[in-house]
Amino acid sequence: MPRILKSVSLSLLLLPLLLLALGSYEREAKRLADLMNWKPGQVIAEIGAGEGQMSFFAAQTVGADGHIYTTELDDKKLDNLKKEVKQRNLGNVTVVKADPIQTNLPDDCCDAVFMRRVYHHFTDPTATDASLLRALKPGGLLAVIDFAPHAGLPPVQNAPHNHGGHGIEKNTLITELTSAGFEIVAQPKDWPNHGDDDYCVIARKPAAPKPS
Repeated sequence: MPRILKSVSLSLLLLPLLLLALGSYEREAKRLADLMNWKPGQVIAEIGAGEGQMSFFAAQTVGADGHIYTTELDDKKLDNLKKEVKQRNLGNVTVVKADPIQTNLPDDCCDAVFMRRVYHHFTDPTATDASLLRALKPGGLLAVIDFAPHAGLPPVQNAPHNHGGHGIEKNTLITELTSAGFEIVAQPKDWPNHGDDDYCVIARKPAAPKPS
């Protein structure tokens, strides 16, 4: 078979998987939008945005009066995000070079922050959780989508031992978030990717105390 036909055949075989993945991102983004009450004019950040599918959905939701910070650690993915933002002409999206520990987001900038399958890669959750807390406005929401440790996956390099391997138990995540000062507000059931053992925890930065 000529090489070009092999390439076309492979592309056709991979297309259903690609469409399934895109559908999963959209379902999860819509669920987050409902749970976190995303609306026009808000400022929202995604940590570890990957290809940016969920960030771009959020950009449509907040509109021109809102803003999206989309962060990524990997340089290649970072370049792809910048190109995609330019091609889509998204004036309400800022691509941010992430740090292994810090979010590199401005203090008190976000109404909401979310991440998908990223938290279990944190090597210093205490410091990163503190950075997330600083980035949120008082009363702002944090959503963490992750999964319990999978025995078949290699351990995450330098991740805390109490995470239990590649992934993180939900109770461990909740303990770390509450220790950082977050309030747990929701643990939605039947997450769209629950078949892969994904779960979601939504936490809040405490509101600023009312002046006496």
